[in-house]
Amino acid sequence: MIVKTADEIRYYQFAAFDNTGLAHGVFARQGGVSTGPYASLNLSVSTGDAPQNVRENRLRVFRALERDPDSVADLWLVHSADVVVADEPRGARESLGKADALVTDQPNVTLFLRFADCVPILLYDPRRHAVGIVHAGWKGTLAKIAAATVRAMTERYGSRPEDLLAGIGPSIGPCHYEVGPEVVAQTRTAFGPAADELLARTNGSYRLDLWTANAHALREAGVAASRVEQSELCTACRSDEFFSHRADKGKTGRFGALIGLR
Repeated sequence: MIVKTADEIRYYQFAAFDNTGLAHGVFARQGGVSTGPYASLNLSVSTGDAPQNVRENRLRVFRALERDPDSVADLWLVHSADVVVADEPRGARESLGKADALVTDQPNVTLFLRFADCVPILLYDPRRHAVGIVHAGWKGTLAKIAAATVRAMTERYGSRPEDLLAGIGPSIGPCHYEVGPEVVAQTRTAFGPAADELLARTNGSYRLDLWTANAHALREAGVAASRVEQSELCTACRSDEFFSHRADKGKTGRFGALIGLR
């Protein structure tokens, strides 16, 4: 990924999306006004942070990428495999509903979600000029929400999976994501023989590779492996740079990712 700055805001962009004309970024945790465990660019009101701080932080993020804050389309995240079509900004609504992925082909809409170890996935169809964003925790990953988002773009916009570009952003890596037997069993059910590639056993415990799992789901949906970029940045390793629910023991903020057509 490419690191860029705007004032005190630092954000990461996928090299695969360079020169596409997209507005997109995954934001580091610096450059905001929040304090304490939310310091400083916390972008979620669900954390316990002061709402006025979150509002100011969101304004800074949208200004950094020259997007109108009123163009925002976001969701109440519920660790599902549900996808919402955003034909317009959310306006005065609290969100566009309970789901974990958004798609749009409207340049006046900015797709925006928050993360703290879950996987941000951005999608772009340069032929049909449509974009998507995915919040993939372990439940969504095993339910293959990445593939569901590809199908939503195919059904809504006529996207061909082989045309899509995909970026898998910073999240907890296999170096830190220890999971219990229930998740191991569900991973084997979801991915079959491929689960062996996703589960590493060390000293009697298993670690799940969410990056490879989501890349596998995208390939299953028809996205070419050569068109999937993985950041391989672990939020638990880099809790100085990104909020991490696990590294910060649950008391932390949320970093944001956004994508929009220009």
